[in-house]
Amino acid sequence: MPAPNPTIEKLRRFGQSAIDTLAPDRSPATCIEDLRVMARRRVPRMFYDYADTGSWTESTYRANEADFAKILFRQRVAVDLSDRSTRSTMIGEDVAMPVALAPTGLTGMQHADGEILAARAAEAFGVPFTLSTMSICSIEDVAEHTTRPFWFQLYVMRDRDFAGRLIDRAKAAGCSALVLTLDLQILGQRHKDIKNGLATPPKPTLANLVDIAFRPRWALAMLGTQRRQFGNIFGHVTGVDDMASLGAWTANQFDPALSWADVDWIRERWGGKLILKGILDVEDARLAVRTGADAIVVSNHGGRQLDGAPSSIAALPPIVEAVGGDIEVHMDGGIRGGQDVARALALGARGTYIGRPFLYGLGARGERGVTECLRIIRNELDLTLAFCGLTHVDQVGPHILWQGK
Repeated sequence: MPAPNPTIEKLRRFGQSAIDTLAPDRSPATCIEDLRVMARRRVPRMFYDYADTGSWTESTYRANEADFAKILFRQRVAVDLSDRSTRSTMIGEDVAMPVALAPTGLTGMQHADGEILAARAAEAFGVPFTLSTMSICSIEDVAEHTTRPFWFQLYVMRDRDFAGRLIDRAKAAGCSALVLTLDLQILGQRHKDIKNGLATPPKPTLANLVDIAFRPRWALAMLGTQRRQFGNIFGHVTGVDDMASLGAWTANQFDPALSWADVDWIRERWGGKLILKGILDVEDARLAVRTGADAIVVSNHGGRQLDGAPSSIAALPPIVEAVGGDIEVHMDGGIRGGQDVARALALGARGTYIGRPFLYGLGARGERGVTECLRIIRNELDLTLAFCGLTHVDQVGPHILWQGK
């Protein structure tokens, strides 16, 4: 990757120094909402909306969060809480808490080099980071800037040779798990992305230029990197040599013909731990078990695909009941803090994923913001379990939930 222009780098450093002097970023975030509000101020509208939006009427997107709030805890007292731990495992890997950073596209447009920063924060904290196929920083970029294996998420493209090479690149980078997303054979319609003219890098329209001008921290950070395109695709696909050809290729690559037979092919090519993401139906969960995968993720893609589908937390219990004894069940969608993690674990999840919360932290404060997000979630998880009379996260079960009796 070419080094930044020295003149531009001097201007960027001067501008960043001026911002840090005039508007120091010191106030602590006490909850995920604090990070969300800060990110909304600092990230250009099209990229903030990309992260914080759902499809069509956004009813499923809203239900993901709202349905968590309906689940109440059973408070206990007079329990020795002096020795507590949130440590656990996900697919056999030790984790500081049963939370992984979910694969999120365009993470590197929430903050410059966003995937690298998020991966470093996750590594230091002790939780898995999952790199998206549609990332700005490439597999190789993230591997170069981290010291422990991360997970890689795969979208199956029409170009099966390219998909195979992605798998091989993930293996070469030492990724310890492949997360195969099954619920994006076709793209859900997200009204805000269409209205905003979502593109990376942003098109130089007057509206975009004005928007970016009011977000100097973001703009200055972007001046310091050359990573502004889809790093896993650009330079790896024949005939894609500029943004126009990349956009046309990407728009036609999600494969509506994806089937369970393709899962078998991917499992054999990968040869390592496999997680199937996007399961929302009991019958699909049973089919997933037959593939020999190591885990499934109960997920509706953050409410970004089928609007009107159930929330992930509502879909979780029947899937756990059907296949929880046969495969490790994880979930994502709607988690906004440690209490939601506790609720998901109580309903049978062995692990959880956060997408928007860590993106808020990243957009708000870069790597430090992702670390803040993880600390907030772990603190909330620890305190919630303590109030429920537990000392270890592996003790969580349905008994910590209030049944209204």
